[in-house]
Amino acid sequence: MANPYLKVLRTPHALPMVLAAFIGRLPLSMVGLGSVLLVADETGSYGFGGAVAAAGAITTALAGPVIGRLADTFGQRRVLLPVVAVFVASGALFLAAVKGDWPRWIVFFAAGVAGACIPPVSSMIRVRWTHLLRGSHRLPTALAMESVVDEFVFIVGPVLVTFLSTTGHATSGVVTAFALATIGALLFAAQRRTEPPAGGHESRSGPSAIRTPGLRVLFVVGAAVGAILGTLEIALVAFADEVGAMSLSGVLIAGLAVGSMASGIGWGTVHWRQPLRHRLLGVLTLLTLLTVPLTLIGDIWLMIPFVVITGVAVSPSLISSFTLAELLVPRAAVTEAFTWIGTALGLGVALGASVAGKIVDVAGANAAFLVATVSAGVAAICVGAFQKLLHVPAEHAAQPALAA
Repeated sequence: MANPYLKVLRTPHALPMVLAAFIGRLPLSMVGLGSVLLVADETGSYGFGGAVAAAGAITTALAGPVIGRLADTFGQRRVLLPVVAVFVASGALFLAAVKGDWPRWIVFFAAGVAGACIPPVSSMIRVRWTHLLRGSHRLPTALAMESVVDEFVFIVGPVLVTFLSTTGHATSGVVTAFALATIGALLFAAQRRTEPPAGGHESRSGPSAIRTPGLRVLFVVGAAVGAILGTLEIALVAFADEVGAMSLSGVLIAGLAVGSMASGIGWGTVHWRQPLRHRLLGVLTLLTLLTVPLTLIGDIWLMIPFVVITGVAVSPSLISSFTLAELLVPRAAVTEAFTWIGTALGLGVALGASVAGKIVDVAGANAAFLVATVSAGVAAICVGAFQKLLHVPAEHAAQPALAA
C-alpha cells in the first residue's frame, strides 16, 4: 500500500506550507526554556526565570482563541503579519530589559506580550489541511501528521535551545527562537495558495466556537492531556533524581515523546470503523490505565519502557480531539476551535506541573503520577458522559472516511 503520509504531502502546494510551519512552530518549545536560561544567567535566579516563562505561557494560552477568531474573520495572512510585527517588537524589548537590568515589571510585560503574539502556525496549518482535504479520507492522516510534528518539535526544540544557551552566549537560544518564529511565520503567510478564505461577517457575527457544546467537552480533554504532560515532565525528573539516575531524566521524557510519536504515525494510517467519539473514549480509558503502573515502579530501567507505553495513548487522544473539533464546529470558526484546544493544553500543562511539583515535595515522585491518572480518568468520564454532545452532525456523518 502507498504510504498515506506521502499521499498527503503530494497535495498541491502542501510541502512548502509544511516546511514553513515546521520552522514557525519550532520556537514553541524553545522560547520558555530559553527565557529561563537567559534570565537565570543574567540574574542568578531560576525562580524569576520560571515566573517570566510562566507569564509568557499563560498569555499564549489566553490569546490563542482571540487570534484564532480574528484569523477566521479576516484571513490568516492579514492577522499573522501584524501579530509577527508585535512579536518582534516585544521580543526585542524583552531582551533589552533582561540585559539592561530594567525593572522587573517591564520584563514581565514584554514576556507576556511576546507570549501572546507567538505566531500560532500550529493551529493555522491544521485549518489549512481541513480546507485542502475536507471530505477526503486523507484529512485524518494530515491531522495525525501534525500531531507527530508537534511531538518532534518538543523533542528537538529544548535540546537545541539548551545547546545554544549553554555553549555560546546566553542570549543565543532566545534570539534563535525569536528568529525562527518570525522567519517561519512570514514564510507560512506567503503560502497564499493554501490559505482558506476568510469567514468575514459569518465569523465576526457568529457565536464563539466555545459555545459549541461538544467543543467544551474537548476543552476538558485538552486540559486533561496538558495536565498529564505537565505532571509527567515534573514527576519523571523527580523520579530520576530520587533513584539516583538524574542523568537519565532526559531519556524518560524522550521515551514519552517517542511512544506518542510512534502511535500517532500508526494512528494516521488506519481507516477506522468506530465513531470518533468512541475512539476518543477508548484511548482516554487506556491512558488512565497506563498511568497507574507509574505510581508503583521503583526502578529506572523498568520505568523507561512503561513511560514509552504510556506515551502510546497521548497522541491519539489529541488527534481524535482535533478531528472531532473540525467536524463539530461551524466551518467559519475552525481556527478558533483549534486554538481553544491549544489553550486548554497550555493551561493544563501549567496546572499539572504546579500540582505535581507540590506533591513531589510532600509525598515523592510516584505519588505525583496520580495527578496524571486522575486527569485522564476525569477526561474519560467526561467524554463517556457527554457522548451525545460529540455526535457528528448528519451532514458530516455522510462522509464515512472522516466520521467513521
